[in-house]
This record gives sequence, structure tokens and C-alpha cells, in this order.
Amino acid sequence: SKHLHILASPVNTVFKKTGAKGALKNIDIAQPESYKLLSIDDFTWKQLLDGFSCTVCGRCYAACPARLSGKPLSPRELILGIKDHLLETGPGLLDGKKSRVGEGDSPEPASTPLVGSLIDEDALWACTTCGACQEVCPASNEQMNTIINFRRHLQMGALTKTGQDTLKNLRVRMNPWRGTVYARTDWAEEMDIKIVGEDDDIDILFWVGCTGALEDRCFKATQAIAAMLKASGINFGILGEEEMCCGDPARRLGGEHLYQMLAAGNIQLLKDYNIRKIVTACPHCYNTLKNEYPQFGGDFEVVHHTELIAEQIQKKKLELPTDRNISVTYHDPCYLGRHNGSYQAARQILESIPGLKLVEMEKNRKDSLCCGGGGGRLWLEENIGRRISGMRFEQAVETKADMIVTGCPYCLQMFESEAGGGEGDNRVMVKDVAELLADSIQKES
Repeated sequence: SKHLHILASPVNTVFKKTGAKGALKNIDIAQPESYKLLSIDDFTWKQLLDGFSCTVCGRCYAACPARLSGKPLSPRELILGIKDHLLETGPGLLDGKKSRVGEGDSPEPASTPLVGSLIDEDALWACTTCGACQEVCPASNEQMNTIINFRRHLQMGALTKTGQDTLKNLRVRMNPWRGTVYARTDWAEEMDIKIVGEDDDIDILFWVGCTGALEDRCFKATQAIAAMLKASGINFGILGEEEMCCGDPARRLGGEHLYQMLAAGNIQLLKDYNIRKIVTACPHCYNTLKNEYPQFGGDFEVVHHTELIAEQIQKKKLELPTDRNISVTYHDPCYLGRHNGSYQAARQILESIPGLKLVEMEKNRKDSLCCGGGGGRLWLEENIGRRISGMRFEQAVETKADMIVTGCPYCLQMFESEAGGGEGDNRVMVKDVAELLADSIQKES
């Protein structure tokens, strides 16, 4: 019945995932059945219930940045396709027939692989894991987790070439950036920053992250954050060359085995140095360290740099400039805002700068449009449809603000590529919140 969602939706809502929205479910990589999706009976009951709960309202369809940019992903059609496939194969399963490829003596033909028949592989890799579909769903469907399960099936079963270069870099170099000429401490030269291991007398660890440490554009943002921490009198240090990728790109690209290896190494290192509190510049590191490392015994207090700086301003530990005549628009990073509910800290920093005018984009806070870099897509080519970063950049330009500010190195990278050096119609600067604050204080001094 097309009215079945009336019964299924309340049940689906009761059993929706609790806790942090951005945390993925842990799986046992030693058990192939935990990540293989060969047939409909490999899905969890909650994933199957999603299809019956769907009201076909189209909210997820309208919110998905991949779909809006012309890519083949539709969160709605994904879960409805799973439901239709269950309705087709379910009677046979109830009669005891095997549905897995190559199993059983049933005269029924073997089922075709789900990827390629039930869903196109390009659709799976189009997802930025921004969570917009789940945010707007009135029936508590969880499309993002299902997509990640498909990616795990493809990666851990060696069924795809997508993302292989990035995963190889993570496995060999412990970071996703191929060809970088920088070491992890190059940005900190002449800044007199403690390196844990050489000097472990610190109160808080600054987890820099791969992009903040190894990408040239993000150096300035990382240096600005460190400068703000020093100006606040915070006793902090970095891991330096011992820091490895937190594992977020590996996990979002489906390489769960590689993620768990990186997570285990980082957790052991942090425990060896008795680290208790961490500040990070990257919302993806923030989400991973705060919400996913506890799955493996890594319980640390984790804050984002905007949250810590806003707290220091409130405590009057930072001297602010008297005036800054500039208009800015703030882009909410998905893994800071929608996945972790941190919307106000960055805005408090901006609003604390006298003379600065904050102009909001039409889509902001929980309705913000993704920059296109999440879900490992920062390292994948975007060959289908429009660039998601271009769509978001246009929304920012429409505000006529002088500057786009954000709190994420992924977003910073994506918008810088769209700004094109500030030439022509794209004459707009892109900066991290900490960069803007540091510039303001330096101008005043």
C-alpha cells in the first residue's frame, strides 16, 4: 500500500541512530558479512525499513547537492529502489530460496550485482556525505550510511578503482595528498611552537590535520590559528611528523580497514603522550576524533578552533581591533554545522570584530549547501554535471560581500579554486575565520 509509511515512519523514527549525526557505524572488518552487499538480505532491517518509511515527499531529492549539480544520485530513489528490490525478491526469501549470487540449488536465476543494477556506481561516488538528505527527511531515513556501506563493499571487495590513489597515499604516506613537497612542520617554522615528544609540557594539543599542514593555501590559516592560540596565552603543542591522517578520507571512501589502522595508531600515540584535550582546525578531523575514535577506546575532549577562539574572546583573552570596515558571508562546513551542531561560534567571532558586517547566504546553518569536498570528494575528479563548489560560490557572490569566510580547510580549498585568484567576476577573497581575525588584529597593531 502507498500508505504503509504511515505505520512505518513512527517506528523508523523511534529506532533512528542516536548520538552524533556525523559518526559512521563501526563494523568488524574481520567479518566479510559486515561489509559485503551481495543481495537484499545483506542489508540491515533498519535500512530496509527506510524504504517503507519514505513518504516520497522529495525533500531529500531537493536538498542533495549531488542531485542539484546534475549527478546521478537521488537519495530518494536509492531507498525506494531497495524497497522495490525487496518486494521483488522477498517472497522467494520467505520460501527459503537463496538470493546470493552462486548459492543454493534454486532453479531461479542468480541475482545480478546490486551495484550496476539496483544503483549506478557513479551515484554512490557522487555523495559528499554532507547529511542534507537526512537533515530534511521527515521519516528519519538514513541514506548516507547506506551509501557508505555500498562504498565499503566496493573498496574492501576490490570491486572499484575509484579513490585507489588516495587510499594508496594514506597507506604509504599516512596522508591523502599526492606530490606535496612539504613536511608537516614546515608551516610552523620560526613560530616557536612546541612539538610533543620534544616538550610535552602542554595543556592542549593542536591537531593540525593533513590539509592544514601540507597544502600551501592552508598554511596561512594554520599559522593564523596558532597565532591566535599564542595570543590567548594557551599552552599548546603539535605532534609534528608523528601526526598521521585521522582516517576520515579513508572511511568516507569505503576503506574501513585502512581507517581502523590509522585510528588505532593515532589513539595509541595520543594515549602514550597522555593527551586529554585537542583543538583542531578541520571539521572532518574534529568529527572523527570526537565522535568516531571513542568506538576504539579513544576518548578525548575535542574542540574546533572557532569554538576555542570564541571562548577566548568571551573571556577577554584576545584584544580585538577597534574597527574593520568589511562585509563578509560565512559558509557553514557540513561536518562542523550539520553533523555536529556548531553554528554560532564562528559567527560570534565575526560579530565581535567592530565594523564588520555579516551577510548571510540564503542557505545557511542546517540548510547550508555543501562545498563539494566532503566524503572524500576533495581527492576525486568531478566529471559529471556542474561543480558543487561553483554552485555554492555563486550563492556567496550573490550576497555581494567582500569576503567569504569559513572554518574548514576543505571548504577553503574548494572556494579558492572557484575564486580563480580574485579575477573578473570572481573578485572576492576567501579566508578562514582565524585568518580574518589575525589580519584584523595585525592591522590594528
